[in-house]
Amino acid sequence: MNTQKKDFLPRVLRISLTFALAVLLAGGGLVAQKVYTLEDCINLAIEKNIRIKQSRLEVESANISELESKLDLLPSLNGSTSHSFGWGRSVDMATYQYVNQQTQSSYFNLSSELTLFNGFQKLNTIKQRRADYLAARYNADKMQNDISLTVAGAYLQILFSRELLFTARSQAEVTSQQIERTKRLVEAGTLAKGSLLEIQAQGANEQVAVIQAENQLNLAYLDLLQLLELEAGTPFQIDVPAIKVSQQPSLLPVDMIYRKALEVMPEIKSAEMNFESSQRALSVARGSRSPSLGMSAALGTNYSDQIRKSNNPLDPAYEDIKAFGDQFKDNRSTTLSFRLNIPIFNGYQISSYIGKSKLGVMNADYNLQAARNTLRKNVETAYADALSAHTSFVAREKSLVSLRESFNYTEQKFNVGMVNAIDYNVAKNQLSKSESDLLSAKYDYIFKLKILDFYLGRALTLADMKEYIE
Repeated sequence: MNTQKKDFLPRVLRISLTFALAVLLAGGGLVAQKVYTLEDCINLAIEKNIRIKQSRLEVESANISELESKLDLLPSLNGSTSHSFGWGRSVDMATYQYVNQQTQSSYFNLSSELTLFNGFQKLNTIKQRRADYLAARYNADKMQNDISLTVAGAYLQILFSRELLFTARSQAEVTSQQIERTKRLVEAGTLAKGSLLEIQAQGANEQVAVIQAENQLNLAYLDLLQLLELEAGTPFQIDVPAIKVSQQPSLLPVDMIYRKALEVMPEIKSAEMNFESSQRALSVARGSRSPSLGMSAALGTNYSDQIRKSNNPLDPAYEDIKAFGDQFKDNRSTTLSFRLNIPIFNGYQISSYIGKSKLGVMNADYNLQAARNTLRKNVETAYADALSAHTSFVAREKSLVSLRESFNYTEQKFNVGMVNAIDYNVAKNQLSKSESDLLSAKYDYIFKLKILDFYLGRALTLADMKEYIE
């Protein structure tokens, strides 16, 4: 009995461990691959894109320049020291006496300078650097917006390619079934063999279309992977939402979109900051005409091996060199000075500086106007494109309904031998092209809607399509 119990417990333990290991191994295979939404792709692109990282470096550089301009208000403080050796006849700068022997001397100096007034140039420089920093930030934001739009386009291209592949496979499946029906009709003598050959040729063409659609989908995935700085072949899966476009578009008035875009678009804010920076640069230039007042202070001392403890040759201490610490304390000197500089004539440099700064202000103003005009044109174009894309989608949807009915009717007549294979293939090709055109119009319209959302300052996402879909 005891032996059986001893053997039973290890066997149960082995079974338990084996089962636990199997669960762990199975669990590793059950880990679901991350599905990337449009927002995930945009965030990943912003995180990894090299151009965005470079734009952030420019922001950091502008921030350092702003800090430098602020610290320039503080007085400077610098120290210096030197040690010299001399041979032959020379003047000892510590004793101001001629000597004709080897000498050593050391000098120490601590100095500080402070600008008391210079026409507010430093204050205006601080404001200019602040505007430059904000402009760099807005430029970085614009870079992120551009990348986000590109990613959104690539994401929608994948969705379009997926549906196009599904349509191609469906068409190929329908033709494959028709080939089997045609074989039976030919064998029954209802149709000529030429009809079968025509349908088989149509099936071969549609298989080629499937392969082309698969390649297009693979290239669409590759484009998105490259935008996300991921290597080709990286396991990657995107979220595929069900999107159905409504019959009536819901768009804000174009003037309202433009006014909102003026408030949120970083390229407008960047142009405004560049204009402010040019105005501050003009103030700095004008300040150079003002007199400047500065103050400086210095503290110095020195040491020489020619300075003796006593100046009396009869004193025994005359032969001894004065100690370094005593010389350092006794030889100290302090100066305080003020400097007033009044510009009178500098070869037209100041006037030229001011004139060029005025031109800079005018140019920055023109750039701001151009940015606003470009934004207005882009918004108007995007609005017109969205309306046109929706109109095209509705028209192609109606066309597809008619072509489907026409094809069904043609297919029925073909099955009973009332039309030949050529007419059947023509009707099917028209249906296939109409389905492809509808998909293209659908995703073109969705992308145009996302562009309008972009100008309204909304996040680029497909989760908010409830405003536009049924």
